[in-house]
Amino acid sequence: MSFQDKTLTCRDCGKDFTWTKGEQEFFAQKGFDKPPIRCMDCRKKKKEGRQQKPQSVKEEFHTITCSKCQKTTEVDFRPRSSGEILCSECFEKQLNESK
Repeated sequence: MSFQDKTLTCRDCGKDFTWTKGEQEFFAQKGFDKPPIRCMDCRKKKKEGRQQKPQSVKEEFHTITCSKCQKTTEVDFRPRSSGEILCSECFEKQLNESK
């Protein structure tokens, strides 16, 4: 298949960008059948956004007492009222035992 540079328009910023012959060959090798919809800058921004939590999102921690060792610790999820709640150490031990 013969590839040629193509001019595309970024979905996010609206600017034109060049989808090079080399990029098209790379996409074809990876089995991607659609051209990119974002320019390189917007792809980079989107990727960085997935890697960082927004500052407005604060992690909420809850104090629990481990059902096995009775150690008091904090977890980053809201525990259900029923059921076993484990500290990270007991949880890891239980995981390894079940393998």
